Amino acid sequence: MERPGPATRVIHSGEGKSYQAASLTTPIYETTTFVFDSADDVRQYQEGTSQKFLYSRYGNPTVVATEDVLASIDGAERALVFSSGMGAISTTLLSLLKAGDEVVCASAIYGGTYHLINGVLPGFNIGTRFVTLEALQAPAEVIGDRTRVVWFETPTNPTLRCLGIRAVAAACRARGVISVLDNTFASPINQQPMALGVDLAMQSATKYLNGHSDVTAGVIAGSKALLQGIERTRRMLGTVLDPQPAYALARGLRTLTLRIARHNENAMTVATFLEGHPRVARVFYPGLASHPDRAVAQAQMAGFGGMVTFDLPGGLPQASRVYDRLKVIRRAASLGGVESLASLPVLTSHWGFSDEALARAAVTPGLVRLSVGLEDAADLIEDLAQALEG
Repeated sequence: MERPGPATRVIHSGEGKSYQAASLTTPIYETTTFVFDSADDVRQYQEGTSQKFLYSRYGNPTVVATEDVLASIDGAERALVFSSGMGAISTTLLSLLKAGDEVVCASAIYGGTYHLINGVLPGFNIGTRFVTLEALQAPAEVIGDRTRVVWFETPTNPTLRCLGIRAVAAACRARGVISVLDNTFASPINQQPMALGVDLAMQSATKYLNGHSDVTAGVIAGSKALLQGIERTRRMLGTVLDPQPAYALARGLRTLTLRIARHNENAMTVATFLEGHPRVARVFYPGLASHPDRAVAQAQMAGFGGMVTFDLPGGLPQASRVYDRLKVIRRAASLGGVESLASLPVLTSHWGFSDEALARAAVTPGLVRLSVGLEDAADLIEDLAQALEG
């Protein structure tokens, strides 16, 4: 397929006049299908020798242009976008795994990923095994004969633990196993999975990549060889992203570096304040000297991200009181937007986990997760201070 960019179009007016419009940005190709000049054109497309598009479920100029930008940001040969983060995860796993295979997954993982691997994949006779973060520190020991994929996050959701990416990737490569890192919390500005040896980098593009809480999308980046099969599965499952949100996602990417710098700065300020507050039992943020994985984070991250989680000694009742008193920070799920958001993991991302699964993920009832936005840090601290005093 041709790689679209700024386009020149001839526009015909109702008065018989023609104008040329040279677009600075890739236009939104809001069309389901594309026109061919001849049967021979169609044949060339099907044989893979044509630069044209056939049908937007297979490929669309706006979507492809966005994918090219994402691949460049991730330092990958190619990227594919999907209708959601879960669309990216499910399509990727169903492409890479077959009956009898096994996926090894970190027990500290996003709730949607957990429920997919724990509740859906076994129905396809795909083996699933959840291992602790401590076990993944020695990744070669958790890979079995049936293992085909190792899926992990770093920093993890919501406790922001960090794993050595190079070690996991190297162990997988040595055994011919595909490593997949969910890089949503870090973003490719703070962490470059491809450069650290990972086979595939996944992100919920809904979050930092778009950055404005108005697009639902997912992305997988990696080698052309690996993504070829995933693209075929995407065509069959229909999980491709629509051109309109693809355009909005590309627009959000233009400010990604600037936004991440402010997220990093504000989150560090908020985390430092919370760590010094007498009513907070513990703060989870990789940039703090108290974080158990700070050395790991420093070795593989350019910045520590915009997510801060803190634990309150009174459990869910106290966490709920603080949550309910917030005024500037909005009470909402998701993350990565320009506005600051608060959520209670046991009621949102980790709802439906068994007590045993919550314990394995180190998710306690008193956790409050903050997505620190771009507001004035002093306003965020004032808001947290009044909420904690209530």
